[in-house]
Order: sequence, then C-alpha cells, then structure tokens
Amino acid sequence: MRRIRTHRLGVDQGSQVLFSDFEHDGQMWTGEGPREFRVGVSFKDGGFTDLPIVQVGMSMWDLDQKTNQRVDIAAENITELGFEIVFRTWGDTRVARVRADWIAMGEVADEEDWSLY
Repeated sequence: MRRIRTHRLGVDQGSQVLFSDFEHDGQMWTGEGPREFRVGVSFKDGGFTDLPIVQVGMSMWDLDQKTNQRVDIAAENITELGFEIVFRTWGDTRVARVRADWIAMGEVADEEDWSLY
C-alpha cells in the first residue's frame, strides 16, 4: 500500500485518441500479428514529486466484428513528468480506432516546500 500525505495529493487526467487507422489503411486496421502503438503523455503543472499511480482505460474502441477482438492497454515508462499509453493487439484483429482515458494520482509540491539550493 502506498500512503500519500493528503494535503499533497494531486490528480491529473486526460483523454487521448490513439489512432484512426481505418482512415488511411494503417497497420492496426490492415496488419496481422503482434502490433503496438505508443503515445506519450505529459502531466500538467510540472508533474508530481514522486512516481504517480496511473490508470489507463479505453473509452472508445471501434473493432471489426469479423475478426477476434484482442486488445491490451497499459501505462508504461511512468515518471514524475509523464508516461506512455501503450496499445497492443495480435492475430487477425482489425482495430479501426481507439481513444484512451487516464488518471494519475500522486504527491505534488506544496507551497510550504523550500530548498537550500
């Protein structure tokens, strides 16, 4: 369990269209086998003072109903300043488009903080 001093709790959130591959016959729509798409996200207001907890979920997906629907979405490479949303699929799955929503929670700087530097 991670304990956060509540007076320092910061929450950031956002929504990101990852791709619309059906519009231009992109790899997620026309390809087969393992495929991956990554997009970087930067936190607002200078980020967090320590690694935040990040949750990512799909808020919109458009998949071909004629193939198996296989998807994986995750937050990777999390830092105090941002992270990557990673979307993966495999086999014959055809993905037209995806939108992901995310939320990050962690400690942020406090106006009472000071440094000797």
